[in-house]
Parts: sequence; C-alpha cells; structure tokens
Amino acid sequence: MYDVVAIGELLIDFTPVKNEVSTTPMFEQHPGGAPANVLAMHAKLGGKTGFIGKVGDDAFGHFLRDVLDDCKISTKGLIMSKSVHTTLAFVHLSEEGERSFSFYRKPGADMMLVKEEINKTLIDHCHMFHFGSVSLTDEPCKRATITAVEYAKKNGKIISYDPNYRQALWKDAQIAKEEILGIMPLADIVKISQEEMVFLFGHGDMEKGVKQIKDMGVSLVLISMGDKGAYYANKKVSAFVPAFKVQSIDTTGAGDAFLGALLYKLRQKSLEDIQTMDKDYWHTILLFANAAGGLTTTKKGAIPAMPSEDTIIELLRKNV
Repeated sequence: MYDVVAIGELLIDFTPVKNEVSTTPMFEQHPGGAPANVLAMHAKLGGKTGFIGKVGDDAFGHFLRDVLDDCKISTKGLIMSKSVHTTLAFVHLSEEGERSFSFYRKPGADMMLVKEEINKTLIDHCHMFHFGSVSLTDEPCKRATITAVEYAKKNGKIISYDPNYRQALWKDAQIAKEEILGIMPLADIVKISQEEMVFLFGHGDMEKGVKQIKDMGVSLVLISMGDKGAYYANKKVSAFVPAFKVQSIDTTGAGDAFLGALLYKLRQKSLEDIQTMDKDYWHTILLFANAAGGLTTTKKGAIPAMPSEDTIIELLRKNV
C-alpha cells in the first residue's frame, strides 16, 4: 500500500551558482517538479510513494528516473517519451533566496501525458493522492490529471492539492484562476501560499480565504507564509504556527517539503481524523512540517536539500 501517489511534472531545475573564474553565469542541475518534491520528502521520512508522469527518453529523463529510484519512489507510473524532451526550468534567485522561473516547455514531456497512460493500479493501492495545477496548463496532461483525480476521488482516496501557480506557464491569468479553482472542490487537503490566495480571491484575508476554500468542500486548508510560518484550518480548529529561524539560501522546494512532511504525519489518518483532530495534534504536525520546509532552504536544490527525520527532530529539540 502506498501512503501517497502523485501525478504531475518531473523536471530539471537549473539553479544558479557563483562563478569564481569568470562573469559567465553558471547553473547546477537538480531534480525538480513540485509533485515529485512532495513525494521525495515523504519518502525520505520513510513513507511509501509512487509517481505518475512523463519525462523524455533522454539524458535528463534517465537522470530523473534514477533520482526517483534512489529516493525509493515507485516509477511504475513513469513514462519515458521518445518524441518529446524532458522539461527544463531555470531558477533565478534574489539576494534573499526568493525564486523566479524560466521554463523550456513548448512542449515538455510532462505536458504530453495522456489519460490512457495513467497507472490506475498505483491509485488503487494508495491512501492519499496528490496533484498540482502545473499539469492543468495544457492538453493532454490536463485531461490526464483530471481523469486521475476523479478516479482517485471515486475510489475513496484522500485528495491533496497544491495550486502552485506559475504565471510563466499559463497563457492567461483569468484562465489560470478558473482552472485552479475549478478542480478545487475535488480536494480534501489544499495547501496554498498567501500570494496565491491574493491571486485567486483578490484579497489577503486568511480567515476569509479559508472560508472560501472550505465552502468548496475542502476539509483541511493550509496557508504557507514563507519564513513566518503556516496557518491551518480543519472543520473544528484553526491556528497559526510560527516558522523556525534558519539561514536560508534557496527557497526552492520548501513548500513541497512542508507538505510532504505533513502528509507523512497524516499517512495513517482517515479523512474523518483530518476533519476533527484537535489543536494540540495539529500544532505538533505543523511544527514538524515547518521544520522540514525551513531546513530545505538551507541548501541549494529541492530534493537534494530535503532533511532527514533525525535532522528535523534535532531542530525541534533545540527550539521547542
């Protein structure tokens, strides 16, 4: 039985590095893609995970498949395309470590997953199913993603959704809003950033935004607030849990590590548990997830930067 199966993008993140020799920009190759990052954090903590998606049958694609294998993420749902190249993303970092992206995806292999290629056996044997909105930007992966989510929902899986809005990948902001919000009623768990809430709802009022999301039928809303912390709300309780102070150098994958760690703590919980657990339990879970996200920012890259459970526990021991 898989704790979490995810569908979506698996790609190469090229992260800038300092060039001490010349002024020519240099980039490091790292594995990336938000759904894969979530699985990597979950798997690093000892959870069982599986990935559904498509990469090119090229050097980058083989590298990514090897990364998933090394992370002990099942690749039974990974398709290698001989006709389309692996998607590439160039990450640009500000002095504060905040990111912007340039994508080489016209098309990229992740966009070309078709619904007939979905490994439904993986979904049949999972507890939670996770996806994001990047795979809703283009056909045929949009139809494949919706098909997979609807199948998982129909078969009683807990659905996790991270809108993960990337402006550069959408043709039009209004279309992005409609697509991102249109599928939200299928989700049981939604993780959203403050910036995404402003984009989707036109305001930054957390309580109002949480109510709007919960009114769609969502059981657990998580609002990630960067180095401030995170806010959560289920059907019974809500609260803000502060982040830990760390020396951040690259925020790539921090939100994914947060969500992967949180889903790890929920891997044996039912949907009813998620809807009704009390503040003490959620506080413990959010501290753990915040620690995972914070520690991920102390190294470059997403998957390579994700901390072990021992490292997370050590940070908690020193600060809680």
